[in-house]
Amino acid sequence: MSSAHAVPDILSAEFAADPYSAYRIMRAQHPLIRHEATGSYLVSRYEDVERAFKDPVFTSDNYDWQIAPVHGRTILQMDGREHSVRRALVAPAFRGRELQDRFLPVIERNAAELIDGFRATGHADLVADFATRFPVNVIVDMLGLDRSDHDRFHDWYTAIIAFLGNLSQDADVIATGLRTRAELAAYMIPVIRERRAHPGDDLLSTLCTAEIDGVAMSDEDVKAFVSLLLAAGGETTDKAVAGVFRNLLANPDQLAEVRADRSLIPAAFAETLRFTPPVHMIMRQPSQDVTLSGGTVPAGATVTCLIGAANRDPARYADPDTYNVHRADLTTANAFSAAADHLAFALGRHFCVGALLAKTEIEVGIGQLLDAMPDVVPADGELPPEKGVFTRGPGSLPVSFTPARPLAA
Repeated sequence: MSSAHAVPDILSAEFAADPYSAYRIMRAQHPLIRHEATGSYLVSRYEDVERAFKDPVFTSDNYDWQIAPVHGRTILQMDGREHSVRRALVAPAFRGRELQDRFLPVIERNAAELIDGFRATGHADLVADFATRFPVNVIVDMLGLDRSDHDRFHDWYTAIIAFLGNLSQDADVIATGLRTRAELAAYMIPVIRERRAHPGDDLLSTLCTAEIDGVAMSDEDVKAFVSLLLAAGGETTDKAVAGVFRNLLANPDQLAEVRADRSLIPAAFAETLRFTPPVHMIMRQPSQDVTLSGGTVPAGATVTCLIGAANRDPARYADPDTYNVHRADLTTANAFSAAADHLAFALGRHFCVGALLAKTEIEVGIGQLLDAMPDVVPADGELPPEKGVFTRGPGSLPVSFTPARPLAA
């Protein structure tokens, strides 16, 4: 990568340390790269990634090998009526009154409980102490599962994410991921059967009992969705919470604005999804030959859509390498819908069903953290780097602040 014309390698140490420099080279000089090690075509320009998410010629058939081994068959692999029915079964729980009335209190309680663990100490690692726990704990509670199993679910979620991001195909990571699938199924299937017989007021009961035109979700459907929810709802919100806070700490003037006006939190989240998206790569598979910037991708090939590159494309965003909660070319009102300007939730029929849940978690989590830490600053004045290739975010985020209340005697 020392030469301006060298083709960046997404598996290199240089790329892992600074993908954004590589993305600039890709967009400008190599918008379509055949990457032999992953057997895929890399696309980096906004127009190409947007098309891959919206154009029906791009299928999600790649998920058959990419995620099915660890999740089972999920809604992501479905198309047509099968997909629309399954999505209609699960979507109501993640929007509108259902989200506000049933799950907002769960989100608020979980944020407060985690913050209570450090609010009186004056210091915290916002990744280890909050972000990595918060969304998984929320999901476990939404599903009505045993709260004493929070740690167990955290371990499973960590193993699933490692499997999905295992671009170099490490054998130990594969084995752990497959073992996790078996352990999660052994745990979930009996609970699913019990909820079918005795439904309660929780998301798992809703999934078990929902029907559309006489079609219900099978035990395997429900288990696969729970597995997907843990990974997609956990990892993305984990990285997003840490990313929003890191970006605000790096821009103290904007942190002060958001602290003073909490209605800016969604804008801070939307801009984080653009500037430092939690998921940098989503794959698609064209059903026929398709021409993109830089050449033609053959039917059946895997296309790796580089969201982190597309979201900083200067052809789409002014001053794309600057974090700006007041950005004029990113519409906050659309940022959590299928009409989003950024690409972090994908687009089209497979747009993230949990986008509004994520927005609610961010609003609650960031709001409560700001309340608990009135003068928060990076510990030692340093902001740690982002880590990760497939998914990316701060590996830790140590902060210092004046305790909100004195330590109990």
